[in-house]
Amino acid sequence: MNWENLFLQFILSYASTVCFGILLHIPARAYNMAGIIGGGVWEIYWLIYYHHHVGLAISNLLAAILISLFSMAAARHLKMPMIVFNVPALVTFVPGGQAYKMVRNFALGNYPLAMFYLYQVIVIVGAITLGFGLGELIIRAVKYIHTLSKSSKSKV
Repeated sequence: MNWENLFLQFILSYASTVCFGILLHIPARAYNMAGIIGGGVWEIYWLIYYHHHVGLAISNLLAAILISLFSMAAARHLKMPMIVFNVPALVTFVPGGQAYKMVRNFALGNYPLAMFYLYQVIVIVGAITLGFGLGELIIRAVKYIHTLSKSSKSKV
């Protein structure tokens, strides 16, 4: 594991998250937190996928769950909507490169390779979607358990 490479990965993903946040016109006070979420989750994804060789679907699923959880925490902390942090932090995970390669290979007539990239796009998008849903489910479950524990304590 190369620490310089990890640091560079964090800086570049932080910058891309903040720049995408600027394009989306999120509030200026959310730039740093969105960048930290985007950069931090990218670091975790990078370690899981490239260092521990976990599959593409699981890596993206875990990244999306973490984005969802960290975005909720940031939203509560800064009193902003969760989507302000979710969408910019997601930009580094969007399979734009695979989608480009898929269309390019379709246009060139290389259908087997195009189908391979189509498969990757579907897996990544599906994992991200499922991850956001599971992240929301985890947040609601924790909130529900917290309310149950509060109500059981008040009855005693």
